[in-house]
Formats: sequence, C-alpha cells, structure tokens
Amino acid sequence: MMVRTKKGLTERHQKILDYLDRRQTRQGYPPSIREIGEATGISSTSVVTYYLRQLEEMGMIERDHRVSRGVRLPHEIRNLGTRAGEVAQNIASAVEEMLRIPIAGRIVASAPAPVPGSSFSYYDAESSVEIARSLLPSRDTSELYALEVEGDSMIDAMVNSGDIVVMKKASKANNGDMVAVWLNDKEETTLKYFYHEGKRVRLQPANPTMGPIYIDDPRTVEIQGKVVMVIRRVDSLAA
Repeated sequence: MMVRTKKGLTERHQKILDYLDRRQTRQGYPPSIREIGEATGISSTSVVTYYLRQLEEMGMIERDHRVSRGVRLPHEIRNLGTRAGEVAQNIASAVEEMLRIPIAGRIVASAPAPVPGSSFSYYDAESSVEIARSLLPSRDTSELYALEVEGDSMIDAMVNSGDIVVMKKASKANNGDMVAVWLNDKEETTLKYFYHEGKRVRLQPANPTMGPIYIDDPRTVEIQGKVVMVIRRVDSLAA
C-alpha cells in the first residue's frame, strides 16, 4: 500500500513515508536511520534525520527518541486522515532550507598525498552534497565547499574514509581546528588538526596508531579551509 498525501510533499518526503508504510506493513517493526537512507537513496544520515524531523513536526510520523528505531506512521496518516492535508502545506518553506554544496574534490586523511597541480578541484561541476541549512553551525553559508575523505587518520574525530567534510574557506586557523592543509613545497594535501608551536607547525591526526606530522617551516603550510560539518556515509554506521 502506498501512503497517499496531498500536494506539497517533496519526492523525498513521499519516498520516506512510502518506505515506512511498506516496512510497517511487511515487517511489523520500524527501520533504522541507515535503512531509511538506503531505501530512499539518501546517502547522509543527517539529511535523513532532517526530513524525519520535518515529518514529525507536521504530524506525518511519530517518533520515540529514546530508541534507535523509534519511528512509525500514525494509523490516520496511513489511511489518509485529515492531518495529511492540513500539514502538507507547511513543507514548502522548510524545503527552501536545503543547500547544495559543491564537492570540490578529495582530501587525504592519512599521510599527506600529492594531488594534481595546486587545486582540490577535479570533480565535475555538478558534483554536490545536499544538507539542511539548520544543521550548519552558522547561518553564513557563503564560501562553503565539500571534500570527500580518503584515509583513516581522523577516525577518533568520527571522520572515516568515504565521509564528506563540509569546509569553510579560510587562510588562517586556531590551534585545535580541523583543517584542510596544502603543503606548497611538496604539492601535497592533508586533513588534520592544526597546531602552531613556536617556529614549527604540528599536524595532528586523530588516530592513536599514527604520529603527528611536524613542519619546520610554517611558510610552507597553507590553510585551505576549516571543517564545519561531517557527513558520514550511511554504510559506515551500525544499524
């Protein structure tokens, strides 16, 4: 059975509702956030959570935040109750809060690795990631870009290989910032915690099996941006 709703819901909202209905009907228990993402083609768990929050606020779903699988369709929504028509119109303004941020390329989170030329940009112009504006720490969304992470040096910071980091362009960093660094003397790039210690720079991984990288000449270290958000791969999370 497909959950029928009136005009106003986006395609992704509808896919989530339809999947929840099928899951409830066929298996009798709710799916995990990861399973919802896989079933509806949403790669980011944060985006799945964003859509679920919208649907909950509109009364389209019910959630128990104390448990990992605490999401269900109310009986009246499954049978096209009156609330569906009343709340669907509230979707339009919420959808406008979704942002598309360009994926500029890949950044190595292990030992610094060379990249072509002196730019991160080798993905096609249409590569992007969609996130909710409300999930960002600042309302200023100018000069944001995203990078795909390769390597496991930042795993203790919850950044795994294949994850996406959303960056804010910056040329300076404070000690402890997670940054994208360009080493101009070696034409290498890396993702690390940044520390300026006297006459040298320490690039600190977040992996107990790896040691820090020391740069004796700070002039060779160019800050490309600061991490403002991590978008984790759905398949890197447990159900």
